[in-house]
Amino acid sequence: MYKVKVYVTLRESVLDPQGTAVKQSLHTMNYQEVQDVRIGKYMELTIEKADRNIEEVVNELCTRLLANPVIEDYRYEIEECVAQ
Repeated sequence: MYKVKVYVTLRESVLDPQGTAVKQSLHTMNYQEVQDVRIGKYMELTIEKADRNIEEVVNELCTRLLANPVIEDYRYEIEECVAQ
């Protein structure tokens, strides 16, 4: 069994209006030290061991559904866990 943590963020070249709105709100709240905010998604997947390579499976999941590869980047962490 694997626990996979997937982080999806907009590419640096893509404008992030939600991040900009949060940054402006933080500045309004007098947190001037905040220079930039980028909003993303975080997902945790539990995946059973299979015949296929786990990284191959996760990359396929990310590019086909979890992230839009045109405008988003993704990274992930895989940890093997003991089945309970």
